[in-house]
Amino acid sequence: MSKEIKESLDLLQKDWDVDPILRDFVLGRITDVSDRQVTVGGVVFHLPYLNSHKRYVLWKCFWPDCHNCCERQGRLPLTSDDLITIGRGLKYQRHADFVQNETLIATHREPGPSGQDITMTTINLKRKKDETDADDGTRIPCRFLDGDGACGIHPGRPGVCYLYPFSTWLENEGGAARVHATYQLTGDCPGFYLAKDTVQMGAELDEYSGIIYNYNMASARTDREGFCSVSFG
Repeated sequence: MSKEIKESLDLLQKDWDVDPILRDFVLGRITDVSDRQVTVGGVVFHLPYLNSHKRYVLWKCFWPDCHNCCERQGRLPLTSDDLITIGRGLKYQRHADFVQNETLIATHREPGPSGQDITMTTINLKRKKDETDADDGTRIPCRFLDGDGACGIHPGRPGVCYLYPFSTWLENEGGAARVHATYQLTGDCPGFYLAKDTVQMGAELDEYSGIIYNYNMASARTDREGFCSVSFG
């Protein structure tokens, strides 16, 4: 993975300035990092704090100047809400026809927040018309990205698109579900920066707490309805 992230950072640096400290952090070369937790709107954000530099790693989006996350998309898992919204947006009369023509089922493994492996089977929106299982996880341009860098199915795009660059999960804490979020450090996003405190990111934390919370609720419904499966081990 570090080789792939380095390639992403190299591509990013062709168009954007990347702080060398942040580059080292994304590549895992800075190990003296604390997990600072900030709770906003029912979501626990895990923000990296570089102890040796006394700086937080913060983020903001540069859209519409940037659409890297759409140009190097790994997969687009769908919630049951997405299946309805996107199918209607693409003018399908029958739900089954949308699922057959525009999606595929794929299984992948990824590390969980506690270090254990998670195996996930999801229904994914095809990023290209002829996408197959073998393409899953590869970084390719999304077919709905137009020449001006806009999304052709916005605002009905998949919920996972709204999350980037965050990843998110639910934990059982004292019998209650708690939503957590941290960064996806893929090397593709120019929006990361260093700051002494988290004040500058207040607006993003407020906005994304709602997005992240709602996505987790939609994902939980998707699991209960049998549209995806998750196993640990």
